[in-house]
Amino acid sequence: MSDNLMSAPDSAPTDTVPGAERPLRVEFAGEWFTVSPRARFSIGREGDLEVDDNQYLHRHFLELSFNDGLWWLANVGSRLAATVSSAGGAVQSWLSPGARMPVVFAQSVIVFTAGPTTYEIGLHTEEAHYAVSSQVQTSMSGETTVMPVSFTPLQRVLIVALAEPMLRREGVSVSELPSSSAAAARLGWTMSKFNRKLDNVCDKLDRMGVQGLRGGPGKLATNRRARLVEYAVSSQLVTRADLPLLDDEALRNSTEED
Repeated sequence: MSDNLMSAPDSAPTDTVPGAERPLRVEFAGEWFTVSPRARFSIGREGDLEVDDNQYLHRHFLELSFNDGLWWLANVGSRLAATVSSAGGAVQSWLSPGARMPVVFAQSVIVFTAGPTTYEIGLHTEEAHYAVSSQVQTSMSGETTVMPVSFTPLQRVLIVALAEPMLRREGVSVSELPSSSAAAARLGWTMSKFNRKLDNVCDKLDRMGVQGLRGGPGKLATNRRARLVEYAVSSQLVTRADLPLLDDEALRNSTEED
């Protein structure tokens, strides 16, 4: 992680003795859980946090534990991956099955998709090893760009169409991922046009190093769309302010048909 992306906070803890009391709080759908450093906390269809009775979700998917003075988030599932976003979307990690990562920011957001449903879980800690640098805070205010990426208007509106349920949610941690046909209909596009634009967007992000968007054997279309939505929303590539683009595009296409 680069120095210009994050820095040690002024009140950074110096005690890194394993077992030190550093409580972690987990938020899902308005419900809060306090995780003890002395126990493992499991998240999934079953566990300490029962997310949902979703057949596509692992019984035990994610696990939080405290080791060597750090909180760790591990993916203990076998198929699903999760996007972990911190620093207002400036720092992102893709947590694949079998991987684990330290929780070093005061706030982090976990986003993952199981079947047609996308979930969002918040992690909060009072003591953090890193804080957002002044440069990133400035970029988050809109004065500069953290990671510039150029999309055509049609590519951007495609991303918004897929992310619409997540962008419209109000304090809700669960949203439905639209199908390609539903998103295409929302825009007034043909499926061939939608798939072509989706390929272009995924190829562009893949070249930037965004994981999980490359096609190939075993890569389902649903997984690619889910990963695109997770990345776009977590990184604030698209926001609620972009939602009017959907009606504008739909109106434009309906007018052209007339």
